[in-house]
Amino acid sequence: MLKNFFPNKILTISNKFINGLIILMISIILLGLTYSLFISPEDYIQGDSVRIMYVHVPSSFIALGIFACIGIGSIFNLIFKIKFMPLITKSLAPIGTIFTLISIITGSLWGKPTWGIWWVWDARLTSMLILLLFYLAYILIWKFIENFEKANKISSIIGIVGLINLPVIKYSVDWWNTLHQPSSISLTSAPTIHHTMLVPLLIMLAAMIIYSLIVFLMRYKTELIKFKLNKNKNNR
Repeated sequence: MLKNFFPNKILTISNKFINGLIILMISIILLGLTYSLFISPEDYIQGDSVRIMYVHVPSSFIALGIFACIGIGSIFNLIFKIKFMPLITKSLAPIGTIFTLISIITGSLWGKPTWGIWWVWDARLTSMLILLLFYLAYILIWKFIENFEKANKISSIIGIVGLINLPVIKYSVDWWNTLHQPSSISLTSAPTIHHTMLVPLLIMLAAMIIYSLIVFLMRYKTELIKFKLNKNKNNR
């Protein structure tokens, strides 16, 4: 599996599949938006504001998933010294940051009509804000520390420490009395959301996952080129 991330492999994958993935992503997004905005019913309490869910929930899912990948990748990086792993996690970080921002902003937009306020220091909201700070710290380390090995080590530590925040985000609605509603979708139980809302939610999630993959392939390809250029420069 890991051998597919070697430079030559990723360049081949990017060149071969990127256009097809873009077409697939656009098709799924159009389907998801049509289903979400025009077919899916409004909520009997929240009305049309519930449609924010179709962006908010997938964004939150991807934001957590990407940081989990960064954290796990950082562990492998420090233990096994896999030379291309920093390039993978470095490529993922900006994508996760964007989706975390989208999650926080859409959550605020959804919270106003639901709770009557844009922001509260709720456990779920606060822990998502902390996740954003971890993402920003990770990115800034790579931006301002020029020494690759030093930036790699510090960013890996940030990625590993940030893993602690993920179960806090996930279970905050269960551990504390929060305004945020419990999860409607779980891997261990049947979803509590009606299928007319679940289907467009899953479609939008699929579209955002493919979008993340496309951006990752582009960024990883760029990071590989930069890494090779810097290596050749240092060898002169």
